[in-house]
Amino acid sequence: MRLALLSDIHANLQAFEACIAHARAQRAQRFVFLGDLVGYGAHPAEVVERVMHMVREGSVAIQGNHDAMAVDPPAKVKTVGASTASWTHDQLGKEQLSWLKKLPLTLHHKNLLFVHASAHEPETWPYVYDQDAAKVSMDAAMANWPDVHYVFNGHVHAQTLYYRAGGNSLVLFKPQPGIAIPVPRHRQWLCTVGSVGQPRDGNPAAMYCMMDTQRAQLTYYRVPYDHYAAATSIRHAGLPDFFATRLEEGR
Repeated sequence: MRLALLSDIHANLQAFEACIAHARAQRAQRFVFLGDLVGYGAHPAEVVERVMHMVREGSVAIQGNHDAMAVDPPAKVKTVGASTASWTHDQLGKEQLSWLKKLPLTLHHKNLLFVHASAHEPETWPYVYDQDAAKVSMDAAMANWPDVHYVFNGHVHAQTLYYRAGGNSLVLFKPQPGIAIPVPRHRQWLCTVGSVGQPRDGNPAAMYCMMDTQRAQLTYYRVPYDHYAAATSIRHAGLPDFFATRLEEGR
């Protein structure tokens, strides 16, 4: 099975459509959406509607923190992340909000675990920024699902890969886009798939990855798209210019 793993779309319709087209060209057989379909971007309703349709056709989706905030916006805005929650809520219909609310925090399938943030207390949205956090997440996954050997998450907007080589610690591996990485089943792996809709590493190209479960190979991708059009959509929607500039600069 060739699984296309997409996370942190953030209502960026242009990046979403580019990644879906790219993944289909790479012979993706199933799509997995790892949360944060909305937030920051100008097209939350369009993105949610498309993902809902794909789920009806066999894709799967889990909830991210921005999805949860869109369902129940905070009364007081205390973070940049929460600043578009109320606007996003108002753009979504009742069916879309109900669907987002019902999304699970985790999804376990055979030796795979999908989660937006860390597998450790996923409802608190911890970030997996380094080896220590990756170990906490992997240990929590193994404690709850002993057959898990692969954990996939988003949330950090970065493409990284951690694995347990020997002993108890996890090792950081830096993937190169387009290069298939052997991920043998006898080891434990944690993959952060990056952000479709809001890269923050200085490269505006969208991110996603593909897992070939039969070959035990993982490939990370960067997909150029019209990020200037996405930025223009944000400005036309009346959202803060900061979010448009971030797309233009990939930061």
